Parts: sequence; C-alpha cells; structure tokens
Amino acid sequence: MNKSELINAIAVHADLTKVDAGRALEALVQTIESTLKSGDSITLVGFGTFEVKDRAERAGRNPQTGEAITIAAAKIPSFKAGKGLKEAVQ
Repeated sequence: MNKSELINAIAVHADLTKVDAGRALEALVQTIESTLKSGDSITLVGFGTFEVKDRAERAGRNPQTGEAITIAAAKIPSFKAGKGLKEAVQ
C-alpha cells in the first residue's frame, strides 16, 4: 500500500474527504517525527511503540576496496509492534 492508497483507506474508514484524510496522515507523521526528534517515544496501546535507539560506532568494510572503515554512531527510529497488532496479523 502506498501513501495515496493509505489516504483513500483512511477516508473510507473515518468517513472523511480525501483532503482531510491526507491532512490527518500528514499531521500524524509530523507529530511522530517531532516527538522522536525531541527524544521522546510514542506508545499507542495495542498498536505499538515508536522510539529512538542509539546505534554504537562499529567497524565495517568498504565493499569496493575491502578497506576497514569505522561506521559512526547514529540515532535510528525504531518501531516495536504491540500485542494487539501482533495478534491481528496472525
């Protein structure tokens, strides 16, 4: 499912216009991004948790030259599915 299909599905399920559903989706995405950027997590009970995890610096190899390189530490977004979502897809 791509973004436009998701907007159509939201519009149908929530009885909204496609424009309103698109705004709602954009608001959700922006809220998740800004919350994660500030270092907080978002928990939707029964659905899952969005959070930021720290990835440590690690050693790697350049695939073209085989040279050893150091991959910098990074913060990565993470999603952990909740019990309700896990049960819904089984």
